[in-house]
Amino acid sequence: MSPRLDRPAPPYVQIAEHYRQLIKNGELSEGAKLPSVAEVAGDWKVATATASKALGQLRAEGFVRSNNQGTFVSIGHKQTTGPDRLQMLRATGNGFRPGETAEIVSSGMTAADNEVAESLGLPVESDVIQRRRIYRDDLGIVAVSTSWLPGDLADPAPELLSTAPLPKMTFGLVEDRTGRRVVRRRDLVAIRPAPSDVAEVLGVAVGADCLTMANLYWDENGDPTEYAVDFLARGRELSAEYSMD
Repeated sequence: MSPRLDRPAPPYVQIAEHYRQLIKNGELSEGAKLPSVAEVAGDWKVATATASKALGQLRAEGFVRSNNQGTFVSIGHKQTTGPDRLQMLRATGNGFRPGETAEIVSSGMTAADNEVAESLGLPVESDVIQRRRIYRDDLGIVAVSTSWLPGDLADPAPELLSTAPLPKMTFGLVEDRTGRRVVRRRDLVAIRPAPSDVAEVLGVAVGADCLTMANLYWDENGDPTEYAVDFLARGRELSAEYSMD
């Protein structure tokens, strides 16, 4: 394959990424005011159209809102997905947004059903670690998240079987104890009926349609390390960001 140049991202993408990271890292918290279009243009030495496009990108992704008073951080309804948490963990050592908490409500060994076994590449009924969390922020419940990991990870990382806080997030703990680093993921967004235990937490009827995101992660050897399914609370959103340049 011929070598390819690593071309820099367009200016508006770089500007948007700068403020996006400040928001994700908590340096710009909920309600914080961003510089105006004119100030961004002056600070970055770009045209006002470029500055406006950068702020527009952040609005489209759900990171900010704008009114006649200016542009403000507004991520109260934005779901922080597993991939978001991995990115924040590697950037800052913390996988949570400001004001967000996670309660681990159950953890232990269980038998893999068809969906989990197929996702992790294991025989049905294999031992897997199952962990369930409830994510909350200042607006209430964000999501009910259940993850499954291969059962053999319990030997190097027995903390995965406990509901006590982990010394690191799951990604970091597995990497530290085994050297298995997550390098690839697949996301699947779907509407699923809420099972009874999830419905009770979310305050919806059993079988009610819920927005979900499933994440599957692989290590550098191509082996699955974790499969997770998040059921989002009512009024929450999923978003993704892409550069089209």
